[in-house]
Formats: sequence, C-alpha cells, structure tokens
Amino acid sequence: MKSCKDVEIICTKVQYKEASFLEKIKIKLHVLFCKTCKTFSKKNTELTSLCSQANIKTLPIEEKEKMKTKLKSRN
Repeated sequence: MKSCKDVEIICTKVQYKEASFLEKIKIKLHVLFCKTCKTFSKKNTELTSLCSQANIKTLPIEEKEKMKTKLKSRN
C-alpha cells in the first residue's frame, strides 16, 4: 500500500493526466482504506473540474519575462 504522501503525488499526476494505469489502481486501493486521502482526492478532482470550467488562460512566456524585468527594475 502506498503512503499518503505518495497518494498525494499520484493524485496530482492524475489531475494532469500523467498517472500510469498502475498508479491509478494503487490510489484507488489506498483511498478505500484512508478517509483523509479519499477526501483529498475528491477535492482535487473538484478543483480540476472547476479549473476546466473556468477556461483559465496563462500569460505567454514572453509576457511573464517582461513582467519579471519590470518588477526587478522597481527595486
């Protein structure tokens, strides 16, 4: 059985569709016995769903670099 810390990492991998089939099975087994991880997994799934619905866009790398430069120049 995986530790709760391992389940947290796998849960995040599931969120970004990076978890293997075996990891998904391991997390399902663990949450059968661990209420804390079950709650974490459920809330993580809800967060993923909400973020998808929000259609969040990020800044292009160039814009981020411009912002960093401006912030550094203020110091």
